[in-house]
Amino acid sequence: MTVESTAARKPRRSSGAGTKRASAKKTPATAADEPQLVQLLTPEGERVTHPDYEIDLSADELRGLYRDMVLTRRFDAEATSLQRQGELGLWASLLGQEAAQIGSGRALRDDDYVFPTYREHGVAWCRGVDPTNLLGMFRGVNHGGWDPNSNNFHLYTIVIGSQTLHATGYAMGVAKDGADSAVIAYFGDGASSQGDVAESFTFSAVYNAPVVFFCQNNQWAISEPTEKQMRVPLYQRAQGFGFPGVRVDGNDVLACLAVTKAALERARSGQGPMLIEAFTYRMGAHTTSDDPTKYRADEEREAWEAKDPILRVRTYLEKQGLAEPAFFEELEAESEALGKRVREAVRSMPDPDTMAIFENVYADGHALVDEERAQFAAYQASFAEEGK
Repeated sequence: MTVESTAARKPRRSSGAGTKRASAKKTPATAADEPQLVQLLTPEGERVTHPDYEIDLSADELRGLYRDMVLTRRFDAEATSLQRQGELGLWASLLGQEAAQIGSGRALRDDDYVFPTYREHGVAWCRGVDPTNLLGMFRGVNHGGWDPNSNNFHLYTIVIGSQTLHATGYAMGVAKDGADSAVIAYFGDGASSQGDVAESFTFSAVYNAPVVFFCQNNQWAISEPTEKQMRVPLYQRAQGFGFPGVRVDGNDVLACLAVTKAALERARSGQGPMLIEAFTYRMGAHTTSDDPTKYRADEEREAWEAKDPILRVRTYLEKQGLAEPAFFEELEAESEALGKRVREAVRSMPDPDTMAIFENVYADGHALVDEERAQFAAYQASFAEEGK
């Protein structure tokens, strides 16, 4: 396959059939409209080569990537269902982005450090973070249920784009310490329009920081399409800051693995930052509070479902005789067990201490915080008195 396209995609309109609201939605891209990118596994499950990126995996490793994606999708679906049942306040689904996350996540070494947004459930899986620990924040019982230093996986960041600054600062520290490791920052196409991201690009380039910027371009910043966010392909933005960018098929787990691995090695060897644009698609809603049918056409989603990142790997495994039916059956059973464990874990999460909000605000205490704590305690006690 050829490398990245240099032409920006132009806005397209749906056909006149349908409602007035639907006429403003994007139509599916044709083959001619599709951007050129790094690809090693086609949507039809065929292996192809690329002059700059290649990877040789064993049958066990290929089955492992497939397992990662299947279990990550099952966890994600279970979390979405739990939110619909009122067990979670909100959930940000990764449906359709499994290849981008598993491919890049499996390219990391143990000593590399990850700065995620709030949707990197697949990367968390690769870093060994228990899936149930991701749910506490969305249930409202903690601010993140894991120690970032245990897995070199930072807590989820809700503020859009700010984690790229954290990653750049951390990477600058890594370089000053002379450590042989790299840092990776995840963000979306919408976040790429934030000033924080531009500042992180500037600092990382000037200080030659060992950081990889991994942008999952799922083509919708909530309801805003990429055509209304940028005039050139997203990966080309790196050129203006003085470091390379590359666009990869974000639904191709092999390509994502190969490109990310190369970018990380480049960073570790002192060649500075690199931007990876994983061109993928958010098949679900932005979050469970979003309704994508309000702003995009069903035909667009259906066209991308045909490029499902999991289906193409299964097709390849079956065509090449690399997985027996028993493998898929056992994985299905493992998937069911994971779903059950997630449900039980969420429903058994203890409520936090209502007074804990006042702890750790100041190291040595503060008179105003003490006053607020007392007022809140009295307010809470009033409910008990009314129930008598």
